[in-house]
Amino acid sequence: MIIGVPKEIKTQEFRVAIIPSGVAELVKAGHTILVERGAGVGSDYSDQEYQQSGATIVSAREAWSTQLVVKVKEPLHSEYHYLQGQILFTFLHLAGVEKELTLNLLQSGTTAIAYETLEDEQGKLPLLTPMSAIAGNMAALVGVYYLAKFNQSNGTQLGKIMDSRHGKAVVIGDGIVGFHAARTLNAMGANVFQAGLSKGILESHDLQGVEYFYSTETAIAKNCLDADLVIGAVLNKGAKAPYVVTEEMIKSMRKGTVVVDVSIDQGGCIETSRATTHDNPVFKQHDVTHYCVTNMPGAYPRTSTIALCAETLKYIKLLAEHGVPGLGAQENACNAINIYRSKIANEQVATSLNMLEYFIPLNKLCE
Repeated sequence: MIIGVPKEIKTQEFRVAIIPSGVAELVKAGHTILVERGAGVGSDYSDQEYQQSGATIVSAREAWSTQLVVKVKEPLHSEYHYLQGQILFTFLHLAGVEKELTLNLLQSGTTAIAYETLEDEQGKLPLLTPMSAIAGNMAALVGVYYLAKFNQSNGTQLGKIMDSRHGKAVVIGDGIVGFHAARTLNAMGANVFQAGLSKGILESHDLQGVEYFYSTETAIAKNCLDADLVIGAVLNKGAKAPYVVTEEMIKSMRKGTVVVDVSIDQGGCIETSRATTHDNPVFKQHDVTHYCVTNMPGAYPRTSTIALCAETLKYIKLLAEHGVPGLGAQENACNAINIYRSKIANEQVATSLNMLEYFIPLNKLCE
């Protein structure tokens, strides 16, 4: 199969979908890899390294004009004209972006396969997990940074000063993002309170010093009142994230509080959030600083790229060898097929977009 790797064009997005060692494996298996010129530079991989691994360096149009296109982030408006019925394998987050992307995917006949809804045999999300871990660590770090007084926040340093813990951080979510954010903040010495829906999961994290509470609207509102930092880390597979922090809660927070909405790529779990970029990452509303960057792991492209490619390669191989039917035959992995034969094949995506008229279950589409 001919596989294309375009360069990412989203603002400050430096990751790349396949690294040179992955190219070498695919070429060895008999596939042709076309890499757009400069695609790996942001992750410190040169065109020469790709060529030495067996790839051909091409233009953007040539990289997109292949049977299988592998990316990191969803196509932007300026890339829609490249959609022409190929297989597209990338992070899509269709429930959290403009409906226009879904419509273009449907109209072009493109098969859209989403990293974030691909499940393994245990029902876990192997392609989302490494990025969630990086985003969780980063949420803690950027939250602490934006609390500095020179960022017009309240000037509280979260951490242990001598033997005393300072500052209060609230982490909402008991998944991979929530765990990594809570662990980082706890290691720094902040007073950390973590909300979740499963006490067993929270306690299994075994983060000594973290106080856990059951995630209810009342409990979240109470804990946010005196928080210095609130991190939203809620995931509903394939669907738009629910609002767990309301605008009224934001209004009740102290002046200079910082909120980080890691769920923003699925629409956001904080009612006052709106998508931001690495170039312009924050805004203030009701005197609360909001950080809502939709591609947080892109800030650490070398680490993110290596971690992501370690997980995606086997699925790229599967698609290259057996096409969509190969992935569709995998009981849980087939959930990644969001759009197929100009229909939405993932019910959560269709429901979130209010496009159930386009939904047909994958098994029906494959008949």
